[in-house]
Amino acid sequence: MDKIAKGPIGVFDSGFGGLEILRQIVKSLPQYDYLYLGDTARTPYGSRSQEVILKFTEQAVDFLFQQGCPLVILACNTASAEALRKIQQDYLRKHYPLRRVLGVVIPAAEEAVEKTKNARIGVIGTEGTVASLTFQREVLKLNPRVKVFQEACPLLVPIVEAGEHNSVVADLALKKYLKPLLGQSIDTLILGCTHYGLLEKKIKKIAGPKIKVITEGRVVAEKLALYLKRHPEIEGQIKKTGHRQFFTTDLTCKFQTLGSLFFGGPIKPQKAQLAD
Repeated sequence: MDKIAKGPIGVFDSGFGGLEILRQIVKSLPQYDYLYLGDTARTPYGSRSQEVILKFTEQAVDFLFQQGCPLVILACNTASAEALRKIQQDYLRKHYPLRRVLGVVIPAAEEAVEKTKNARIGVIGTEGTVASLTFQREVLKLNPRVKVFQEACPLLVPIVEAGEHNSVVADLALKKYLKPLLGQSIDTLILGCTHYGLLEKKIKKIAGPKIKVITEGRVVAEKLALYLKRHPEIEGQIKKTGHRQFFTTDLTCKFQTLGSLFFGGPIKPQKAQLAD
């Protein structure tokens, strides 16, 4: 039987990008405890099969639940797109019926549908996220008249994780990926990968002032606050001491350096071992 004592909100990403989500959540809801896990030993997830993504995500969720988290945010678009539904419908019911797992795709889709004026929305993301058609599916559920145009951007995560987000290479890659979407007269663009937060200024410059850019950190933080108000039974299980912990499956100087950049402040990561 699943039993819970009070614990932190868990936030999971395949790498560093989820720390941008966590930064915005902490800014909005600083009173709660948080535990972050980055599966940096196996990143990126975007080019992996759905079966492997589901397996890795289940292992991550299990680790966070074992650390006492009553609620986990999948701050990873690939995991949200490929694994969230099965985890909610099957894994939680079987193993952790009292706990909850939320994703980042639906909040971003809701924001984009609300903001678009011409019903033409663009999405950039990893190969896995784009191939899953999850953003398209969620947007069309909200408004079937909207047209969704997607572009897979396989170079962007490696560029960001190499610390090259301010480089000429980043500029060239972004111009290449955004050109087809801009040619479709979109007025709203979803940054469908948590890593892209560090590229937001460049993206806005290329896209121009008429295009509304949806970044997931702020949107997820707002939606989480509303979710906790609607679910006091979950909110009551979260510790409120303002404590933060950071875990990674590959403890390197790079995680501390880049992770601190994403989080907007120094972090002290610990090594996590995920069980098969």
